Amino acid sequence: MKAKYGKVAVLFGGSSAEREVSLMSGKAVLAALQAAGVDAHAFDPAERDLHILKEEGFERVFIALHGRGGEDGTVQGALELMGIPYTGSGVMASALSMDKWRTKMVWLASGLPTPRYAILEAGTDWDAVVAELGLPIFVKPAHEGSSMGATKVTEAAQLEGAWELAARYDSLVIAEEFIRGDELTAPFLENRPLPLVRIVAPDGNYDYQNKYFTDDTRYDCPCGLPAEQEAALQALVMKSARVLGCRGWGRADLILTADGRPYLLEMNTTPGMTGHSLVPMSARVAGLDFTALCLRILEGARLG
Repeated sequence: MKAKYGKVAVLFGGSSAEREVSLMSGKAVLAALQAAGVDAHAFDPAERDLHILKEEGFERVFIALHGRGGEDGTVQGALELMGIPYTGSGVMASALSMDKWRTKMVWLASGLPTPRYAILEAGTDWDAVVAELGLPIFVKPAHEGSSMGATKVTEAAQLEGAWELAARYDSLVIAEEFIRGDELTAPFLENRPLPLVRIVAPDGNYDYQNKYFTDDTRYDCPCGLPAEQEAALQALVMKSARVLGCRGWGRADLILTADGRPYLLEMNTTPGMTGHSLVPMSARVAGLDFTALCLRILEGARLG
């Protein structure tokens, strides 16, 4: 196993708002790879400069960083320059997918369904946004994940405060119309879809706490949809990944309305790998345990 993969760095931690989740993901991946006999080592870019990877002879990198500085193309670009193969999407797809606004523009240009939205700024006419998108509205930073800085606005008077919260995380803030329906997530591995997961959160609130730190959220996998409908949604997700240029592995989130209409929400190019994470859950249903999943992702490490 050591000869097959060489010296491997598992990048986790980092300095983004999602550091806590990344630490959990990275430690789980590291333990799995080491248990499988891979010469894997922890590497936290917040504590060590990336150029050390080259100096210390790392031959492959498993990226378990979440958020900016790890999932947005910057680390990917540095690894490209050093000539070290890495897991997941490349520079362009990582940067695009991290930006919820530009992801939507690409999807809309490709004819893919996604909720209507507006960009919020200090001088925004809040009443006009409510008139355009209706209520409720989701307000979120355009470059954060894990529901960081996100608010579900149910009254017009809450909109400015929601923008102020999101703006603490990002200078670009997006408001998105609320689509009522079932929340689904659709992982993929090596350009093939994995089983969909249906998410049933307390009071429909799938926030940071309910994602990672409680056991109150229910996850259904298999998702319970008819096979033909699930296959159609998987095909939609794979197209949404292709137009962004994603590769290796990832996960798209979507809403399915009661009358069967899907709406793509966002693309995750380095999804969580924690005890509550959805890609490992889906992979298990597809016959891949956590260690096998990590090895498959590592096998896909590449440049360019």
